[in-house]
Amino acid sequence: MQLLMRSQVLRGLWVSWPIYGSLHPHPRHLLARPFSRTETPQWGDYEIPKEFNFASDVMDHWARMEKEGKRDPLPALWWVNDKGDEVKWNFQELGDLTRQAANVLTETCGLQRGDRVVVILPRIPDLWLVTVGCMRAGLVFLPGTIQLTARDILYRLQSSKAECVVTNETLAPAVDSVASDCPRLKIKLLVSENNHDGWLDFKTLLKAASVDHACVKTKMQEPMTIFFSSGTTGPPKMVMHTPELALRSCLPSTRQVKKLTSSDVSWCVSDPGWILSLLESALEPWNIGACSFIHHMPQFNPETILKTLSRYPITCMIAAPSVYRMLLQFDVSSYKFPTLKHTVSGGETLLPEEFEKWKKATGLAIHEVYGQSETGLTCAVPRGMKIKKGSIGISIPPFDMQIIDEKGNILPPGIEGDMAIRIKPTRPTGMFSGYVDNPEKTLSSERGDFYITGDRGSVDEDGYLWFLGRTDDIINASGYRIGPSEVENALAEHPAVAESAVIGSQDPLRGEVVKAFVVLTPEFRSHDPDQLTRELQQHVKNITAPYKYPRKVEFVPALPKTITGKIKRSELQKNEKRRNL
Repeated sequence: MQLLMRSQVLRGLWVSWPIYGSLHPHPRHLLARPFSRTETPQWGDYEIPKEFNFASDVMDHWARMEKEGKRDPLPALWWVNDKGDEVKWNFQELGDLTRQAANVLTETCGLQRGDRVVVILPRIPDLWLVTVGCMRAGLVFLPGTIQLTARDILYRLQSSKAECVVTNETLAPAVDSVASDCPRLKIKLLVSENNHDGWLDFKTLLKAASVDHACVKTKMQEPMTIFFSSGTTGPPKMVMHTPELALRSCLPSTRQVKKLTSSDVSWCVSDPGWILSLLESALEPWNIGACSFIHHMPQFNPETILKTLSRYPITCMIAAPSVYRMLLQFDVSSYKFPTLKHTVSGGETLLPEEFEKWKKATGLAIHEVYGQSETGLTCAVPRGMKIKKGSIGISIPPFDMQIIDEKGNILPPGIEGDMAIRIKPTRPTGMFSGYVDNPEKTLSSERGDFYITGDRGSVDEDGYLWFLGRTDDIINASGYRIGPSEVENALAEHPAVAESAVIGSQDPLRGEVVKAFVVLTPEFRSHDPDQLTRELQQHVKNITAPYKYPRKVEFVPALPKTITGKIKRSELQKNEKRRNL
């Protein structure tokens, strides 16, 4: 009876949002519904074409609309930086430039369909040219944050067997230091105004490349992109996505979440390298013909964000809760945002008081979204829907998020359980195809008819979902997902560290920060703890991406362990929570 009530509640929600269709997936159709050349390209929530390429099926459509005068005269990509530089490209210009980028990758570099390209670039226009160029050529792109160290880059190049790397002048030396250990790496492309020995000059090659390129017709099960996702044990996992991820952005239910139009200017404040950046700075705005706004800030500056919202005609902003927290440290009400209509947050839940402060200062509510590298967007509070502060909203079709127990049974409202997505009998469009070279992990992520997200949650009587935390030990610091083993392995290389355990510690600004409990080797026990803390923090920054360093370090005589010798992080987490009460 409780399950029936739960189903009826959800169906009631879909009735109030008629574009969502029914709760459970219908069998996939082989062909998409046709659309006229004047309307937005669109597929049904449960319709899957045999072939799909975002570059030709969506971006080139909007280029045609521009030629016919049927799109608002806005740029497709509007890029600025702190120096006053500005780039504006419409879809026709993006089309030509990305075709040139595809020719650089294939004709000049000799890459072939299915080859893997590691892309480690900051928020510069070339990042989007390379990304879409890979789509046109059928190359698999692997985004990476510019905070990666040589060690991180080595792991990504070796594990992915990438044939090409694209980066800037800052990271070129790090790539060079490990390239000899990457036998599959053939091509190094540099995005810079300067030349570098052993590297091809992307900008020069782009100018010389032809604008004529036949976009490949990618099959729906071909690989399109791979994200690296942190785990609690071992190195980051490789999460494989097909063109379904891009198609997902074109579905009616996805479009209904933010209700963007071709006259919108959307700004995603997220670092490249993560799935949110790809979704919100490219796929979702461009599928509707909207403008993607990019501000390249070498260093995060809350005041710059506030001034940018005041100066430019931005209508929608997507940012992590930590960004909103930092903005609220300033007098937000003293700024005027004349065009801003919609604000979105994802990565963790906002506190109710933060929600109220933002709304009081701007007059705008913050709409929560939820997703992960494996799934993209799965839950949200759609624009115009009632907001329950602290809830991540409802599951967005074709995803069906349920709360289940350890046996895979659906739990009634109000009971905590595992957040899980129904994948049988039909796997929803946009789900990852698996963990690369890790079938055991792929299999272990499933339980009965469900994919297990690794998060705990509950659902209320109205069908709203509530995120309660991770079932594993992943740390979510300012929107960055950090596996404790990555930090522990870095600490282990310092001679002062006998052993360590890393957990997330609550932080009012960042949500969580990395905290390390360290057992010292005998020769370092008499050292000044403050100086040693700083030394260990700098050591981790040197070994791995700086955002992973422990902001808190506590020296302890021993770590709590199970009878088999495993570290009991849960005990450390409980003690840490008590301290923060």
